[in-house]
Amino acid sequence: MTTTILSPAEIQQHRAETNGTAKVIHFNNAGSSLPPDVVTNTVIAYLQEEATYGGYETEAKYQRQLDNTYDLIARLINAHRDEVAIVESASVGWGLVFNGIDFKPGDEIITSEMEYVTNLMGFLNAKKNHDVIFKVVPNDDEGNFSMQGLEDAITPKTKLIAITQVPSTAGGMIPVAEIGKVARAHGILYLVDACQSAGQLPVDVEEIGCDMLSVTGRKYLRAPRGTGFLYVRKTVQDQLKLILIDSHSADWVSETEFKPRNDARRFELYEKNRGLTLGLGKAIEYALNIGIDRIWKRIQYLADTMRNSLRQIGGVNVHDFGPEQCGIVTFSVAELDGAAVKSKLKEQGINVSLAKAISTLIYMNKNHLEGIVRASVHYYNTEEEIEAMCEVLRSMLSALTD
Repeated sequence: MTTTILSPAEIQQHRAETNGTAKVIHFNNAGSSLPPDVVTNTVIAYLQEEATYGGYETEAKYQRQLDNTYDLIARLINAHRDEVAIVESASVGWGLVFNGIDFKPGDEIITSEMEYVTNLMGFLNAKKNHDVIFKVVPNDDEGNFSMQGLEDAITPKTKLIAITQVPSTAGGMIPVAEIGKVARAHGILYLVDACQSAGQLPVDVEEIGCDMLSVTGRKYLRAPRGTGFLYVRKTVQDQLKLILIDSHSADWVSETEFKPRNDARRFELYEKNRGLTLGLGKAIEYALNIGIDRIWKRIQYLADTMRNSLRQIGGVNVHDFGPEQCGIVTFSVAELDGAAVKSKLKEQGINVSLAKAISTLIYMNKNHLEGIVRASVHYYNTEEEIEAMCEVLRSMLSALTD
């Protein structure tokens, strides 16, 4: 793949193909990105055809394009199409495989202090229902995931390593490929939450070495809300119990027997929004045509620009850490509540998010952080938009001293 940077002309083209960029400055891409117009138009056109000609009939007409979504996902993450299931969200996908693991009393789960709240709730639920133990690997003195801490936490009872690659409330990243090598060496199941990763940076399940990976569509993939997908390695599929079953996920063998499908679509149910599925495919195709490596370089450049600009503003504290940082920028403004900062920016047509402590509670509690501001860039953002946000922040701080 080419590693050239996105040219100014290309950036303007992508902005022209994204209606929302003319309306707002959108720094909430880690929440939900602005979709390309082709994605929105694809979904609307499909729904209109359903309403005109019928749901089953429209599905039959677009069956090839619907099936191609699996191929696009497989290309995106370097998997086989038989290892891909389309689901409504990363949380749904994550929950289907996590709860499909045959946990026994005393089994151990290892995670990081950056793990997302929904996943932590899943661990607690497994502890309650199956008497499992979950261990949190603390960050090292530099604030990074400790590989030695991971090795020290592993015992013969370790059943699963579950890691979120890009944390929700910090700009750092977890070394998922290095963790994968450890998981493989010990023969431990490995589940990666790539909710914030896919569409932002290259995600290669073979390089990562994970057995399962969950992704949402609405974030950096720029797909519609209510879309996502799940990767389950072929050799692992039979190890997982099916949580939900219908005539799509399994074959009816006899009146007393059924057999799960021989691919990852065993984790799907038949009924889903076909229009959104097409929209997900269009969004992935759009990203692949640009080049994920090129998107990643642009995002890193913009995020570095934003962090450097914020650090030059007296009274602004940037909280990101780690040797490699992503498109999520977290910061706080002296004497101002994070919610108030978000609200003031919103008044000026600038979207950011409030990173609440509950999202990554272990990390936030450890660092005595509550609600901090999260600004997340995408390749269609510009340096001028970053400066506009910084100007608003400077005005807010200046007003405090007046």
